[in-house]
Amino acid sequence: MMERTPGRVLVIVPTYNERDSLPVITARVREAVPEAHLLIADDNSPDGTGEIADALAADDDHVHVLHRPGKKGLGAAYIAGFRWGMEQGYDVLVEMDADGSHQPEELPKLFDALADGADLAIGSRWVPGGKVVNWPTSREFLSRGANIYTRMALGVPVRDSTAGFRAYRAAALEKIGLDDVESQGYCFQVDLTMRTVRHGLRVAEVPITFVDRTVGASKMSRGIVAEALWRITVWGVTGLPRRFRRTR
Repeated sequence: MMERTPGRVLVIVPTYNERDSLPVITARVREAVPEAHLLIADDNSPDGTGEIADALAADDDHVHVLHRPGKKGLGAAYIAGFRWGMEQGYDVLVEMDADGSHQPEELPKLFDALADGADLAIGSRWVPGGKVVNWPTSREFLSRGANIYTRMALGVPVRDSTAGFRAYRAAALEKIGLDDVESQGYCFQVDLTMRTVRHGLRVAEVPITFVDRTVGASKMSRGIVAEALWRITVWGVTGLPRRFRRTR
């Protein structure tokens, strides 16, 4: 299943109060892509998720844990995971939720896209063949609308810039730079997508089925959505994205 993977793979799964879902998603990742390694980046979850992560790592040398001091946001967790993975020499770094909304069984499709030459492979809900399951109409409308707005405001030719199921080549992350990324949530995904495009790197979207979580509580909030809309509007109005000029 992993034959077409371009190098060593690290799947990064941020957690905050995911004690019930973490063992399940860990087992699914290990079965779906057995050669990949898994990094659980836990933000000091008060429900004991960190202790469960440590137990999983103790039983499996392909599972690792990054303990963070507190809840600092999704973007910060992923950047910490990216840095850890690049320091350890991984070639491919994957973003994936802990709640099961991203299906590990679809990871090989992302790896195929990288093997075909993409620098960033996005598991997309809004390309032909992609779909969502168990979402209310209002949330689908919000996601579709946010992505249409992003394309119009930033000129980024990606249909699902807010998607959180994606695989990067480590070389792409090194090229786009992570030092000044401060955005979180939806906007973190848009920010990195924009940087990838502006640096002339190749983005591929592959259709996935997104399944809304059935265990635990969603981390989405009005604040995250508001931040995304504000930052995207500022980037679009001020021309800030132009600082990420294509390199030749």
